[in-house]
Amino acid sequence: MLAFLAENRWGVLATVKRDGRPQLSNVGYAYDRAEGLVRVSVTADRAKTRNLERDPRVTLHVASRDFWTWVAVEGTAELTPVAADPHDATVEELITYYRGVSGEHEDWDEYRSAMVADRRLVVRFRPDHAYGQIRG
Repeated sequence: MLAFLAENRWGVLATVKRDGRPQLSNVGYAYDRAEGLVRVSVTADRAKTRNLERDPRVTLHVASRDFWTWVAVEGTAELTPVAADPHDATVEELITYYRGVSGEHEDWDEYRSAMVADRRLVVRFRPDHAYGQIRG
């Protein structure tokens, strides 16, 4: 199931709202096989960020194009600090995320500045449980 996760880049991230219901967001993600780590780029003012600050439980659901193969991975999220400087550790991790989703950027200086201006951070988690349906 983690191989399917690694082969894809788009999914639905579920966090827990204050009232206990799920909050769902379409996201791009990067799964780093070597580190066993999922990374998602978010902004500081989003509902999913506030939810994760309060309750770090997270599920990422990923489906195939035909919708018959799908995997859900659960974990406990960690949040990096909000990007504050174009060369801080958060921006470096956002670059790692970007490379995992899209490859190389045409202007890394522009990307670095945008991450600070957008008040971006990284949600990261190690899958501790996976379930789903793999169809060949």
